[in-house]
Amino acid sequence: MEDTGRTQGRGTRPRAPKPTFAERNERRAQVEDVAEVLDAAARFLEARLRSVHEVRHKLTTMGYRSALVDEVVVRLIDLRYLDDEAFTRAWVESRDRARPRGEHALRRELQLKGVDAALVGEVLDQRRDDARASGDGAGDGEPVGPDAAAAERLLRRKLPAILREADPRRRRQRAYAL
Repeated sequence: MEDTGRTQGRGTRPRAPKPTFAERNERRAQVEDVAEVLDAAARFLEARLRSVHEVRHKLTTMGYRSALVDEVVVRLIDLRYLDDEAFTRAWVESRDRARPRGEHALRRELQLKGVDAALVGEVLDQRRDDARASGDGAGDGEPVGPDAAAAERLLRRKLPAILREADPRRRRQRAYAL
């Protein structure tokens, strides 16, 4: 018989119940050690770059005291692990490459991430200037805006699937399968 851990077997101790969300937050509110908060921030930053606002919000939501959170955020900025300009540039480049968005959508996403509107404007202006300089997306050499270039990249990526779906032979095959 397999021991699933639900029953107490011979020679085993019962497991302590897992702390609740409220209990974990309460324990974190008692933390005095900056290193513990720094570790939590580092774990949050492992996945991708984050904005200052995202890190501050995450640590505060986890229950850490705001004085410790402020200290950790300043330290991370000093160590260059947090940099809203680098985050904004990386976010825009990632979106342009993988999931193209228009300027309005990018502004909204970055606003939700707490990035300063002036910084977002500066990065998007640079994006626009770069697109004009490279003539990105235009077949006849005429420069186009970054939104049109992003739309063209998205269409190029999705076009084969759209054409497959539009193929009348595939429609007939699906009709017979029903």
